[in-house]
Amino acid sequence: MKTLHKIFLAIAILSVTMLQAQDKKEMSKEEKAWMEYMTPSKAHTDLALTQGIWEEEMTMWMAPGAPETKSTATVANKMIMGGRYLQGTHKGKIDGMQFEGMSITGYDNALKKYFSSWIDNMGTGVMNMTGNWNEELKAMELSGTSVDPISGKQLPVREVLTIKDNDTHVLDMFMTTADGKEYQNMHIVMKRKKIAPTSGVYKDTSGRRKTEPGAVQPIPPAKK
Repeated sequence: MKTLHKIFLAIAILSVTMLQAQDKKEMSKEEKAWMEYMTPSKAHTDLALTQGIWEEEMTMWMAPGAPETKSTATVANKMIMGGRYLQGTHKGKIDGMQFEGMSITGYDNALKKYFSSWIDNMGTGVMNMTGNWNEELKAMELSGTSVDPISGKQLPVREVLTIKDNDTHVLDMFMTTADGKEYQNMHIVMKRKKIAPTSGVYKDTSGRRKTEPGAVQPIPPAKK
C-alpha cells in the first residue's frame, strides 16, 4: 500500500513538473517580448530615486542675447502606474504669472531610450524628447521638438539633466531659433526639500532617513 502511495505521489510530482515545463515552452517569443517590455527595469528604479519635493531656482533667457530673468518653483515627483513612469507636478511664478507644468519621464525597455513629455499652462501643445544616459557626465541627454507659436513650426530643443548628487540636480535647456541658431534658454538648479531635523535626524522628501551634518546624535537608552 505504501509502495502504491509512493508511485501515485511520484506520478503527481512528475505531472506538475511536466505541466510547468510545458507552460514555459508555450510562452512565445512575442509573449516574452511583451513581458520584458512591461516589467520595470533598473532605469525605472533609478528614476524612482528622484521622488519627493524639489525646490527650483530658474534662470531664463527669452531670446538670444536677451537679459536673464529669475524665478522660483517647486516640483513634486512621484512614480505612477506601478513604478513605470515619473510624474512631476511643477508650480511657481514667472514674471508675476502663476505657472503650472507637468512632466512625464520614463524609460522604454524596447527602444532602450529615456523619454520625456512636457505640458504647461503657458501653451496648448506638448514637448516630446528622447535620449540616453551619459555615464561619464552623470547626465540624461534628451532632444526633440517644441512648437514655435510665432512661426507655427516645430523647432529643435534639447536638455541636459545633470545629477550632481542625490539631492542636487541641474537642468540646462537649449532652444533653436527659426533661422537655425541654438541658444540656452533655461538653467534650473533643483534641490531636494528636507523635513526639519529632530535630534539631528531627518527624512528627506523621498522618505530616506539622513543625519544633519554636525548634529549631535541622541544616545540610545541603556538596555535593562
